[in-house]
Amino acid sequence: MYIERKGGALTGEARIGIVTFSQTGRTFYYANKAFIKVKGGYKYNCIEVEAGEAYWISGCKKNGCDSLYKPKPVFIDEDCRADYWTTIRQQPQLVDLKFSN
Repeated sequence: MYIERKGGALTGEARIGIVTFSQTGRTFYYANKAFIKVKGGYKYNCIEVEAGEAYWISGCKKNGCDSLYKPKPVFIDEDCRADYWTTIRQQPQLVDLKFSN
């Protein structure tokens, strides 16, 4: 999934990683953090439970344009990099790249 910390701004630090879900699908888990899905957020759809920060979490797009605004380099976690490049982007020749654009 695409995970972007908004931090009070429209764009922020982003990465691609494996997110798990609660049974209800309302809570997301990533990097030992819990995120609650919210409705009505301005350019965010989740709040990190402990810190209360806004995040945008969504599925990855085949074209790599995951951010809401201008494309930027996005770090890809090691545990999902091969799957990202081969399954989602369908570009297995790029499997060694650690960043998406």
